[in-house]
Formats: sequence, C-alpha cells, structure tokens
Amino acid sequence: MKEDVFALADDTFNGRQTGTEGELQAATYIEDRFKEIGLVPKGYQNNYTQTFTFRPSSNPHEQAEFTGLKSDSTLTGTNVIGFIDNKASTTVVIGAHYDHLGMGGEGSLYREEKPAVHNGADDNASGVAVMLNLASKLIDATEENTKDNNYLFIAFSGEEMGLLGSNYFVKNSTVDKNGITYMINMDMVGRLNEENTIAVHGVGTSPIFKQTLFANNDYGLTIAEHNSGIGPSDHTSFYLADIPVLHFFTGQHEDYHKPGDDAEKLNYEGMQKISDYIHAIIVDLNDDGKLAFRKTKDESEEVPRFKVGLGVVPDYLFTGEGMRIDGVSEDKPAQKAGLLKGDIVKKLGAFEVTDMMSYMKALATFEEGQTTKVVIEREGATQEMEVTF
Repeated sequence: MKEDVFALADDTFNGRQTGTEGELQAATYIEDRFKEIGLVPKGYQNNYTQTFTFRPSSNPHEQAEFTGLKSDSTLTGTNVIGFIDNKASTTVVIGAHYDHLGMGGEGSLYREEKPAVHNGADDNASGVAVMLNLASKLIDATEENTKDNNYLFIAFSGEEMGLLGSNYFVKNSTVDKNGITYMINMDMVGRLNEENTIAVHGVGTSPIFKQTLFANNDYGLTIAEHNSGIGPSDHTSFYLADIPVLHFFTGQHEDYHKPGDDAEKLNYEGMQKISDYIHAIIVDLNDDGKLAFRKTKDESEEVPRFKVGLGVVPDYLFTGEGMRIDGVSEDKPAQKAGLLKGDIVKKLGAFEVTDMMSYMKALATFEEGQTTKVVIEREGATQEMEVTF
C-alpha cells in the first residue's frame, strides 16, 4: 500500500486532475496493478477503462454536463475497472476515486500565488491503495468464504468535479446493476488517528450493516457511525440508485486540498488495519445474498441555519459526549473567548451539547452581538467561558 501511495502521489502525475495527461498516466498505473493482481477487465470493449466526456460547469451550483461529443470545451474522464468473476449472481462494488486537484484551482484551500502540485496522498491515493490491497486478498482462490459474490473494483475519475465518474458508471454500468448487492467506498483513509477512529457512513442503508460493523471490529477501531447514504463522495451515486453503501473515512486534517497532502504523512499501519477490517466485513456478508436496501434521512438537510458562527472546526470523528474542537480560526469568537483545539463543548448558553447536531441546534438560536456562557471540558476539568458572537 505504501508503494502504491508513493507512486500515485508522486509529482510525475501533476496532481491527477481529471482530463489531464497526469490523470491518464495514473489510470495506466492502476490498470497495470489490476493486471498484476489478476483482475479481468470490465470497462468498455473488453478494456480496463470506461471513458466519459463532459462539459465542466463554471457555476459551482450546477452539475457538469455529460456529452458524447468531444470539443474544445469538453474534458474526458477515465474510470478504471477490474473484476473478479466468481460466477455468482451478486456483485460487490469496491471503489475509490483516484483523481485530485492538479495544480490547485477550484476546490484548493492553498492560498499562495505560485501554483503547486496537489499530490492528494490521503485524498485519495490512500483509498486506491486500500482497494488494491483488498483486490489482492479477494482474488486468493483458497478463500472460499468470499466466493458467493463477484467483486468489481472501480478507480473513479471526476470525483473532485462532482462525483462524475461514479455518477456516469451507475448510469452506464458494465455489470448487471440489479445484481449489485452493496458498494464499499474509501475516500481519505490514510490518517487513522491515535484513538483509531474511523467514520463509517451509510450504516443505515441496509438493516444488516450495523450489527456487521460492530461484530467484526476485532481491530481496536473506534467507529463513528453515520446512517445517511448521502455525502460528498462516490458512494452517494450508488445510494441514489437504491444500492446499500458503506463509506470509510479517517477525517479531515490541515493538509486537506493543499500541496502538503504528501505520502510520507500517512499512517500505513492504520491503512492495513482498515483494509483487514473491511475484508472481515466482506467475509461476514459473503453468504447473505442480495442485501436489503433502506432509504436514510439526508443528514445535511437536517442542519439548522445559523446567523452566527463560533469560528471552530468540529472534530467529526469524536464519539464521546459533546462537540470536540479540532481547530480554532483566527480572530473569531472562539479564539477571543480562549477556546482551544481539543476542548469539548458541553453547554452553549442554556443548551446541553451532547453531539454535533445538538451543538448546531444550540448555535442556531444566537444572533450577532449576543454574549453567552460556554461550558467546556479541557483535560478532564470543566471550565466556563464567555463568548460574544
């Protein structure tokens, strides 16, 4: 996995932006790895690739438009698809996007004037490396406890431009879509923290998922579970086609969408742990046939509207009680009040804060100029501070 990440996150590929020569070279690398592992091609015309042409949108609120015609205003993305054919009636899709932001541009959080290569080691060479590791495990003919399903491995293009590769694949599947039992997605799985916390999204999309996740956690992982099948990664495209999904994610960090997301910063032992955990889940689900699909609430639609902000980055991997702060912005209310990274907000004004949703509901009740008390836990001790919005 380390070799795969260092290869994909090398400057040679110029940040793997969709439609560029660098992305095509990365696609060739993944195709060669698929061949080496022994996957059979499942793209178009008996190749490993599925290309799609689209016209990028200049409006961030509008989707790019797929088109069959290439022109000066279009780009071509390339999904890379390999298959393990166990002659089963059901297929598990295992995916990870391999495109990234190239030299920066839209989506980049880098603020220097001079362009720089965004190598995207965590985002998402890490997911591709875990996918390749799972392919190596699942092709092993001695493992009879994984043979009741076929396995389709997809390295998606166009994720950073709006889940384009996964969206296109779902509409133009190279296997019988009705036979897809579930989809596993890995996006940013390279920075498992000291608490071994992994966020798993889509837990509510099949009734069997929750018990399976916890029954197979023999790896000391802390699971931050999220029910919704909708989120900013490729599993969403499959969920919207009524396919159960599980999406694995080790969390945000200060190098996200910046040139500093480099291969030497990843936790490779953590990636091995995640790969072994996902493999255990796949083994457990082997003889369950086609999984039942269940619609979930879109958690992003439940978020209340705020007139004010505290000026903190919440720790979305925190599984304890309260809202733990993962970062504090300069010159914002939290910093002025003396709040620090690692503080756990327990109460905001009269409102108890037990989790992320209760924190957002509390925040939505305040207006600019208001002052309130905030109760935090810092290094095991409770403190009360005054914050002005």
